[in-house]
Amino acid sequence: MATRYLYIARHGDADAFGNLTDTGREQARLLGKRLAHLPITAVWHSPLPRAADSAQQLTIFLNGNTPVAEAPELIDHVPYVPPVEETPRPWIPFFDGYEPEEATAGNKIAQALTARFATAPEGGTDVHEVLITHAYPIAWLIRDALDAPPVRWLSLNSANTALTVIEYRPGIPPAIAMVNDMGHLRPDLRWTGFPPTVRP
Repeated sequence: MATRYLYIARHGDADAFGNLTDTGREQARLLGKRLAHLPITAVWHSPLPRAADSAQQLTIFLNGNTPVAEAPELIDHVPYVPPVEETPRPWIPFFDGYEPEEATAGNKIAQALTARFATAPEGGTDVHEVLITHAYPIAWLIRDALDAPPVRWLSLNSANTALTVIEYRPGIPPAIAMVNDMGHLRPDLRWTGFPPTVRP
């Protein structure tokens, strides 16, 4: 049974202008080292520079001829704007001012994301793809794999270059093999992208 393996990661640590920091570049290279032994079919990245640069850093450690390309579905976006009665109170200010057209556009991207990547492969060959994207699209892919209500993406977050792996096979629900795994990062490189607090 052919399987699509998605190795999904948030871009490396970035500065206020959206460019990778030295920390972010090191994080991306360490992710590349972790993935180097896998038969990666392709590396896809968001159009934003921090994701594109992360993809270029990690591919240094792949086999040298792995295709690297932009996927517009991986752009940073809000995948679902819940109605007020469905929104957790702390999130209500975040959504204040979102126009219906904006919400519809974000959800359209989210649907395109799952339609393109969250499926079993056609044919009998396994597919191993790396997706370098942002916290919200990762949350949406996890929520989709769990078949959870759309609002549940709000509770999911990913650290910079933390690894999430989802497997898709024909005729059965997706399998989430790992979420937000930072085992390839030194302790001082972990948890960037999260609010500062005591971490395990």
